[in-house]
Amino acid sequence: MSNTPHRIGIIGGSGLYNIEGFNSQRWQTVKTPFGSPSDQLLTGTLAGREVVFLPRHSRGHRIMPSELNYRANIWAMKKLGVEWIISVSAVGSLQKRYRPCDIVLVDQFLDRTKQSANHTFFGNGIVGHIAFADPICEELRQLLLKSAKRKKVRVHNGGTYVNMEGPAFSTRAESLTNHKLKYDVIGMTNLGEAKCAREAEIAYATMAMITDYDCWKADEEHVTVEMVVENLNRNAATAKKVLTDVIARIPETPEDWPCHNALENAIMTDKKVWPAKTKKALAPILAKYA
Repeated sequence: MSNTPHRIGIIGGSGLYNIEGFNSQRWQTVKTPFGSPSDQLLTGTLAGREVVFLPRHSRGHRIMPSELNYRANIWAMKKLGVEWIISVSAVGSLQKRYRPCDIVLVDQFLDRTKQSANHTFFGNGIVGHIAFADPICEELRQLLLKSAKRKKVRVHNGGTYVNMEGPAFSTRAESLTNHKLKYDVIGMTNLGEAKCAREAEIAYATMAMITDYDCWKADEEHVTVEMVVENLNRNAATAKKVLTDVIARIPETPEDWPCHNALENAIMTDKKVWPAKTKKALAPILAKYA
C-alpha cells in the first residue's frame, strides 16, 4: 500500500463523471472479498489530483439502495488508495428552509434501515467498535462548505440525514414525523458508506443535494420520480462546480485527521488470534495494525 497514490474518491450519480477537466479516464474492475462493487471504478485526474469515481447505483441506475454492497464499494476504494470520499447524494428536504437544489452538508445520521450487518467489515473472528459520535469527517466537510460558498451556491452548514431503506418513498405519516422531530433531510444510501469508510480510515463527507420536499409539506406536490430526475440534473451541475473547487484544496497527503486513525483504539481482538482468512480479506484496511 505504501506505493499507492493518495487518491480522492467520489461516489455519486453516473452523470457526475462527465466533469470538464476529468482527464486520463480509465475504468478498472476491482474484485473484493465482499463481492462486486456497484460498477467498475473510474480513475483519472481532476484539478491536478488523482481521483476515483464510483457510480453508486451503477451506470444505467440498475441497483436499488437496499441492494448496495457498501463493503465492496468502500473496500474497492481503499484498495485503489482512496483517502478521502465525497458522497454526492439526492435527498428529500424535511424542513422548509432547505429548498430543491440546495446543498446540505450534513453532520449526523439517523438509522432507519434493517441492514446494520452490511455496514461493517468486522466479524468472522475480528471484533472492532469504531467511534461514530461524529460520523462525518469535519475537516473535509468544512472544505466542502468553503468551496460551496466560494462557488456561490446555496449551502447549509450541518444537519441530520435520516437514512431510510426504500425503495418506496416515505408515507405521509413517516414524513410528518421526521419533520416534526426536526430532522433535516432524508435519503436511502449514505449511512452504510459512512460506517464502512470510517472503519477503512477514509475521511468521508456528504453533499446532500435536495431534490424535493418528501411528502410532509401539504402545499407542495409530493415526491415523484419525474420531480427527482429533473432536480437531479440541475443538482449535478452544481455538484460539479463544488467538486472541481474542493478537490484542489484537499491535502496532498493525509494529515492528522481523526478519521485517518479511526481503528487505533477500535480493534478488540488480539491480532495473535485473528483468523487468517479474515485477516487476508481485510488486508487493505488492517495493514497498519497487523
